[in-house]
Amino acid sequence: MRLRYLKMHGTGNQILIIDQRHEDHAPPSTEQLRKLGDASIGPGFDQLMWVTPARDATMAASYRVFNADGSEVEQCGNGVRCVAWMLARNEKNERVFRLESPAGPIEARVLTDGRVAVNMGQPEFHPARIPFVADGQSDQYSLEVDGSALDVSVLSMGNPHCVLRVADVNDAPVAKLGPLIEHHRRFPAGTNVGFMAIDDKASIDLRVHERGVGETPACGTGACAAVVAGQRLGQLDDEVAVHLPGGQLVVSWRGAAGSVWLTGEAELISEGTIDL
Repeated sequence: MRLRYLKMHGTGNQILIIDQRHEDHAPPSTEQLRKLGDASIGPGFDQLMWVTPARDATMAASYRVFNADGSEVEQCGNGVRCVAWMLARNEKNERVFRLESPAGPIEARVLTDGRVAVNMGQPEFHPARIPFVADGQSDQYSLEVDGSALDVSVLSMGNPHCVLRVADVNDAPVAKLGPLIEHHRRFPAGTNVGFMAIDDKASIDLRVHERGVGETPACGTGACAAVVAGQRLGQLDDEVAVHLPGGQLVVSWRGAAGSVWLTGEAELISEGTIDL
């Protein structure tokens, strides 16, 4: 089976897109995904976006998200921007796309400056729906990790996130605490882990340990989760520049029942054909 692909990046996050809107292949197996995600033997990626026709005729397409370890996850903000870029390239007169995702409907807008803005939906704070084991809902929780109690924010942006505030992201123990928190018993489905340093109310630095991947240059849903967490604690404005190792994203949230908007670049690296 031969599959055409686009390899892109969203703020440094490596995204592989396989467009199956006019084909009818099953997604690669877990073993195949791991080989494709390994840049030494495949094209390499952090997330693979498997794009298919939408079930709803009002939607432009549907997509599934796979990590480089072969696991399937609910959402990928950087990947959505890349999918929207691909659709806009193929549909020259369209700039706004409604998409079906595992986490629910998504709207993406390709801006005139080439960036893509994505409506990531509303954040979820109820522990059972994240999922997170807790007696009740709170803006902050105490999490026992490696013998220490950490103050963390926990929420879902279609996928689970745990956010810690640190003084300096350069000194943050991402490699040590990231895996421990990802697999913590209080996160039944695992979690992404964000290490956030607040510069001022409109700017943060962020590093993210992604569930099933490890640390990546950027994480779109992680940027959203960090800004939402900071706003809930009264530390951040409605619109925040998020500085990640791979570049900058902008996250906007007006709170309450509003949706979170994520804006950033989506750039083509290469395209080719995979023979599975």
